[in-house]
Amino acid sequence: MIILGLVFIFQFGISCSCLALNRSRQESLFNTTWHLLSNQTRQSVEESLDCCGLFNDTRDPDTLCTFQTDLSLCHAKCVGSREQGVVCLTCGEKMLKHSDEALKILGGVGLFFSFTEILGVWLAMRYRNQKDPRANPSAFL
Repeated sequence: MIILGLVFIFQFGISCSCLALNRSRQESLFNTTWHLLSNQTRQSVEESLDCCGLFNDTRDPDTLCTFQTDLSLCHAKCVGSREQGVVCLTCGEKMLKHSDEALKILGGVGLFFSFTEILGVWLAMRYRNQKDPRANPSAFL
């Protein structure tokens, strides 16, 4: 019962935090982790997602410089089809779209199961000290 209660608290907190992450928080998280990645890892992400750079933010000169460097090093499929009028999306846009959907689904499912766990805690507390009706009535326990 105690372990189930602790699992409920942990799962409820994670579910609420998944649902509470808004777009600006996700962008700052992506920006922070993008700068920590090596160039080889960035290029593999760009190739697998078929995108170039993280965010094209013209307001921040540091981000713009990083984006231009990523764009010059990009080897995604969409770079070769630029002459045909195909525009490469930024990796940030693609990752935000997928992460937003995933966080909503995971948060909702986690919230549902955390409430079923609290139902289990309540049932365990309610019926924990009941005697077995088939047992010998003269027995102590």
